[in-house]
Amino acid sequence: MSNTLLFYLGFIILASAILVLVSANRKKKSLGLPSGKIIYSDPGILGRVEKPLYDPELGLTGKPDYIVEKRGRLIPVEVKSGWAPEKPYDSHIMQLAGYCLLLERNYKKRPPYGLLKYKNRTFAIRYTDELRENIIALVEEIRSQKEYGELDRSHHNPNRCERCGFRFECDQRL
Repeated sequence: MSNTLLFYLGFIILASAILVLVSANRKKKSLGLPSGKIIYSDPGILGRVEKPLYDPELGLTGKPDYIVEKRGRLIPVEVKSGWAPEKPYDSHIMQLAGYCLLLERNYKKRPPYGLLKYKNRTFAIRYTDELRENIIALVEEIRSQKEYGELDRSHHNPNRCERCGFRFECDQRL
């Protein structure tokens, strides 16, 4: 091969690599994700189906939408399809806290915070000792109520039942 041909081939490979990087960064920005490396993606943008995170001690399972690694720290990101409320709902905060706890237990790294991303706004929620204690207490309370058959539906909205992951096995669905 001539040097000129090798030069053009190298240039094409380099240009292709740059285009792939630029495209990946644009996709990440359009998703509203923080800078860093996406190491987990429930929607499957990494091209694979992710396994749920699991904590056998608490019996807690979950799949955050994304986990971003930034400067050695893990950041769970939960994407909500609706518009942002004035402040995040407690249920959304507790869901995110559950993901923080699962990251801590599965990766042995405690996230400093997690992100709740709505259509028009993103909230950074600090993963404090108090929030950690609250999510553990909530999981234990739910498990206890479930064991004693005391867990009742908390709403009267058929749409929530339609989207619920337990809708086929729930005896209280609307």
